[in-house]
Amino acid sequence: MSKKEERDKWAIAHIYASYNDSIIHITDITGAETIARYSGGMMVKADRNESSPHAAMQAAFQAAREAKDKGVYGIHIRVRAPGGHGPKTPGPGAQAAIRALSRAGLRIGIIDEVTPIPHDGTRKPGGRRGRRV
Repeated sequence: MSKKEERDKWAIAHIYASYNDSIIHITDITGAETIARYSGGMMVKADRNESSPHAAMQAAFQAAREAKDKGVYGIHIRVRAPGGHGPKTPGPGAQAAIRALSRAGLRIGIIDEVTPIPHDGTRKPGGRRGRRV
């Protein structure tokens, strides 16, 4: 592999940010080969802190370091929130993870939002009159 090819190695960072956890998964450009995979739960001890921006930042830094060791120069980012009937907004860790990846020295290409949206699948929970509080 020549010097130019090594400098131009790109990858995809899949960031899944829910209100319970944040997962940073870096794959090659095809999405088939895993380069690094870390979650917020691997960084903190308490369960309530798994989805925090601090845990997501730590996980992103670890993933970025591993990716850079394997020769990755830049990344495209795909942010995903829990889809379906749940909330379609990414959790608190998404922003922090993106910031950490850029601060770690990786070039950022495209930032995509890939939250799955139901096209009228199963029925929403809560019954006909909704959830009564």
